[in-house]
Amino acid sequence: MSSFIKKVIRNKALLLLVLPGTLWFLIFAYLPMFGIVVAFQDFRVSRDGFFASIFNSDWVGFKNFEFLFSTNDAYIITRNTILYNLVSIALGLVIAVTFAILIHELLNKRLAKLYQTGMFLPYFLSWVVISYFAFTFLSTDKGMVNQIVTALGGDPVNFYSEPKYWPFIIVFVGIWKSIGYSSVMYLAAITGIDKSYYEAGMLDGASKWQQTRYITLPHLRPLMIILTILAIGGMFRSDFGLFYQLPKDSGALYPVTNVIDTFVYRSLINMGDTGMSTAAGLYQSIVGLILILLANYAVRKIEKDHALF
Repeated sequence: MSSFIKKVIRNKALLLLVLPGTLWFLIFAYLPMFGIVVAFQDFRVSRDGFFASIFNSDWVGFKNFEFLFSTNDAYIITRNTILYNLVSIALGLVIAVTFAILIHELLNKRLAKLYQTGMFLPYFLSWVVISYFAFTFLSTDKGMVNQIVTALGGDPVNFYSEPKYWPFIIVFVGIWKSIGYSSVMYLAAITGIDKSYYEAGMLDGASKWQQTRYITLPHLRPLMIILTILAIGGMFRSDFGLFYQLPKDSGALYPVTNVIDTFVYRSLINMGDTGMSTAAGLYQSIVGLILILLANYAVRKIEKDHALF
């Protein structure tokens, strides 16, 4: 015990640095786990508070999960959630790395910072604001896209009732909003690469493409793998604002915009079923943990040093 106290005293400065983060995780990540029990109950709100509601609610076992998967929309929401995330992970990785390399290669560093700031700006905009931006482009009456279409002699398109366009719109807007944040991490990693590697490559006559292929990308590979593993863990979760605010909650677009998160939200609003929404959240968390473990296990088998843990 005395040795433990000595270690604490010796590392007190470092422990104080991690204390705020530790408290945040305890309060907002670990303590709320007690609420998982709601997923197995017919939860009813009591006037005596949350804990009284839990103790007074009936235990229903896995019925909330059965309701989630027995609905007609179960296949659609699962398909949409997985496919959108797969496309976003793949395209987001390629585009983020590409933009980071291009910005790093700019000789005018002031211009590079300007581009970087411009790419980062959408990340801080709320989906409500972005949805109205999109509406100014896509609305039937005064939308910019339809004005161009009619000027060219075509018929205006009612985008908010035509599902076939929205898989492309959602993927494009989602990547546009997040690309600045993702590219900054890769740009920071590129900046940390030892310049002597590039100097040696130039002495050997390596072109810019060869320097990127044999120096930059191998150094970025560990970060790419770690971020991809973490992204795979969130494959059963979606950006709620992207799928709810952007299409304006249009019922005609549900076949291509309805995902697990929006389905749970609508079920909670329409039916007030807290137990079912909690069951869906627990299901997403468990599947996400399993996917992270499987992805990390696969990486460890291929290249142990690049695994997350």
